[in-house]
Amino acid sequence: MVYRIFLEDLAATTTMKFLEYTNLDRLNVFLGHLNLGERTIKGCLEAYSCKHAGSDKRLSLSLENEMLDYLGKSSDTDSFSPVDLLLSRSSRKALIYLVLTLYQMYPDYDFSAVKAHQFFSEESWDTFKQIFNNYMFEASKEWTEKNEDGSLLEVIYKALDEVVKLAECEIYVYNPNPNADPFLEEGAIWSFCFLFYNRKLKRVAGFRFCCTSNLASDAFLTDSPPYGEDEEIFADMDM
Repeated sequence: MVYRIFLEDLAATTTMKFLEYTNLDRLNVFLGHLNLGERTIKGCLEAYSCKHAGSDKRLSLSLENEMLDYLGKSSDTDSFSPVDLLLSRSSRKALIYLVLTLYQMYPDYDFSAVKAHQFFSEESWDTFKQIFNNYMFEASKEWTEKNEDGSLLEVIYKALDEVVKLAECEIYVYNPNPNADPFLEEGAIWSFCFLFYNRKLKRVAGFRFCCTSNLASDAFLTDSPPYGEDEEIFADMDM
């Protein structure tokens, strides 16, 4: 309960400023809806500044005390213990910014019901690169055919580096419970969300990318009765 209140208050009072970058916009245009026949790739890169105003700093300290209270009540034998991520103050602040970034990326989704420390894991650029190459190879091929300024991964690296200085970043992947994944949609095949956090700059860049089945979408449309048939069905019913 304490954790839920903490996240709700945090989302309502802490300001994350959206950062505009031309190179991110260019990538978002390409990744917005990439139709590959039976599948569609969707991706989006967003960047935010997470610097606090004076009043926000005081409130953040109060909220951090609530988090410490939650930490003190957690059992070391609990398989979902937050100790690893919440033990240091800098790690708690990192968690704050990660959660707030998710709120900005999906404002209609209630992350307050999620114990976020259970779903973040720290990764390396090599891990991100391996996942990207394995799952985005068709998108990368499409990019290379249309652009001459490097591979898709190289361009993404340069764009992210411009915003958050990747050499100084901590890289996190968000792995929620499949039943509570805001990034999944009808016909989803796979989905990833990486967050690149620079402590010095106090910036977070988010990159979510997913693949959906066009066949599933087509089946949904096929199974849905035409508008006229709906009218006929209701016309035959005794109201």
